[in-house]
Amino acid sequence: MPRFPRRAAAAPAAVVIGLLAAVPAASDEPVLSRPHTVAHFDLAQGQTPESVVAERGGAVDVSFAFARQVVKVTRERRVRVLATLPDEDSPRTPLVSDAVTQGLARAHDGTLYVNYATGTGRTGVWRIPAGGGAPEQIARLPADGLPNGLALDEKHGVLYAADSALGTVWRIRQADGTATAWATGTELTGLPSATGFGANGIKVHHGAVWVTNTDRAALLRIPVGADGSAGAVETRATGLTGVDDFVFPGRSDLVLAALNPSNEVALVDPDGTHASVLTVQEGLSNPTSLAVRGRDVFVVSAAYSTQRDPNLLKARLGTHFSRG
Repeated sequence: MPRFPRRAAAAPAAVVIGLLAAVPAASDEPVLSRPHTVAHFDLAQGQTPESVVAERGGAVDVSFAFARQVVKVTRERRVRVLATLPDEDSPRTPLVSDAVTQGLARAHDGTLYVNYATGTGRTGVWRIPAGGGAPEQIARLPADGLPNGLALDEKHGVLYAADSALGTVWRIRQADGTATAWATGTELTGLPSATGFGANGIKVHHGAVWVTNTDRAALLRIPVGADGSAGAVETRATGLTGVDDFVFPGRSDLVLAALNPSNEVALVDPDGTHASVLTVQEGLSNPTSLAVRGRDVFVVSAAYSTQRDPNLLKARLGTHFSRG
């Protein structure tokens, strides 16, 4: 979540710049089709959606940053609160000041994990039982950090949290919450001359941890060694201004990325080139996160700077992505 004022003028409309040339030339099918808004949220209630994960059956789970909530949005468009993170009387969260509920990850058994940043001892990873219930802190992270994106590698029993303030990727053992600083370096840090947001979105994909850096407008890849250690950080794409979260829509290294301030979703090719595939014209309003289930693509918009219509959008992925 980039730092935006809570009350600001609406951002200018984004310009559609076409589809990526890497989409198979033999196919006239668009990358994303039938985009439509399936849920509208209440900005006054702090319902600024920060992260989204998809369930079987068409429901999605969403974290509301400033409401400190994790909710389920059903196929029938009903919103049900699964958990509310504890209130913090004097939050001192770096970069955002308020206590915020951030990255969300879902285990196969339905257990949810969420980053909560408060600037106090409550900062860290929290666990929510399958179906909802009282949240429990399982990992404590530095109070002067801002754990943002969250990814789960169930095969190895670890979570990865991208810390936007400290420029660190934390590795957390799922079993006992032990946290270690797994990856650091300039590539992961923010820029004092910009928003200060460094490492942001994070995913585990093809034996590596992939991370976006908002201030550096970059998509990064960090190989995971046989012993679980971090390899050298590789820059896979640049020029992704205001990049937030992202997702892999298929088995290849193609990426769909949320470009927050310009109200776009971009398709990023493995060679680093990118083009817009969704814009403000489809209803995006500071998009923060994406999720894919089958051919369904979900995008949440938090309206941090537009201050207009935080929402959940759904689109249909082109069939060529299902082949890799």
